[in-house]
Amino acid sequence: MGSSGLSLFLSGPFGLLLLLLLLLLLQAAGLAGASQLPLAINTWAFRRAAEAAWSTLQAGGSEMDAVEKGCGQCEIDQCDGSVGYGGSPDEHGETTLDAMIMDGNTMQVGAVADLRRIKNAIGVARKVIEHTRHTLLVGESASMFAESMGFPCEDLTTQSSLSIYLKWLNRSCQPNFWKNVTPDASKSCGPYKQTAKFNKEEQTVWERRIQISNHDTIGMIVIGQTGSIAAGTSTNGANHKIQGRVGDSPIAGAGAYADSTAGGAAATGDGDIMMRFLPSYQAVEYMRTGMDPTVACQKVISRIQKYHPYFFGAVICANMSGSYGAACNKLPGFTQFHFMVSNPTLRQPSEQIVDCI
Repeated sequence: MGSSGLSLFLSGPFGLLLLLLLLLLLQAAGLAGASQLPLAINTWAFRRAAEAAWSTLQAGGSEMDAVEKGCGQCEIDQCDGSVGYGGSPDEHGETTLDAMIMDGNTMQVGAVADLRRIKNAIGVARKVIEHTRHTLLVGESASMFAESMGFPCEDLTTQSSLSIYLKWLNRSCQPNFWKNVTPDASKSCGPYKQTAKFNKEEQTVWERRIQISNHDTIGMIVIGQTGSIAAGTSTNGANHKIQGRVGDSPIAGAGAYADSTAGGAAATGDGDIMMRFLPSYQAVEYMRTGMDPTVACQKVISRIQKYHPYFFGAVICANMSGSYGAACNKLPGFTQFHFMVSNPTLRQPSEQIVDCI
């Protein structure tokens, strides 16, 4: 076909159809090649935390910076009363904090647990990486370390946390985390002593409602433009916990895990159960085999369900390419899980919802 014939063909109806098809193919190719990185994803609908992490990335901050800023924003905001100061008093009325941060390039982890009188737990956790050869610092010694790093010593008790504690005392300390003790922990505040008779542990509907209404940890995964991954958590733990209790949040592989050669994951929920299964580590290992992030999250939840069908929990997952997913265990009153996602295809940090399984 000569040049004049080609021009005539392109100007005809078949030519217009061909051009339209070419445009559609180019558009589809553009969408397929659209970058899903960088990515920031966090548990629950904690929008300000998501915005803080995303804006840190957009300003040129590192993945570790974004995780620290995002989780730190929740500590400032006291997200749902389950993160930061002034929430979840233990059985002596004190608020203590747990946090961890992990660098998926170096596999370094910094964590603190049972941290007292220091508000910025995720900041202290990062200092553990930067200024020690350790991974986890706990209790009074962690607070002393934080003070040596320049963190101000502040009271973590507020009128709100004090009110929660006093109401609990007036309910004869119900619910609590004791079992197989005397006097009967379901009716009194103790002090308790062990009993010779042991009963099978059962979780009441009331306990489940307490856990669900208080949400729990913020867990965050950040993946940079080049695929570097960081993850972190921050929480004030379980309401009315036994003093000294540490949950899954500051434990690498339980609360969160990051490996830039595979992906990142973070968990939220009943840490006393979830930490026994290392769900974040397991999810990352599933993704290493090429498994879709949503399926990886679902398999982790299903694994725990076999032993604890009524546990309260959820997991978020993201792989190296920026694909992400989440899963949660279905309970009465908890049938969907809300989480936040930020990436280039979204105009702003957006709330996502997944049905529980």
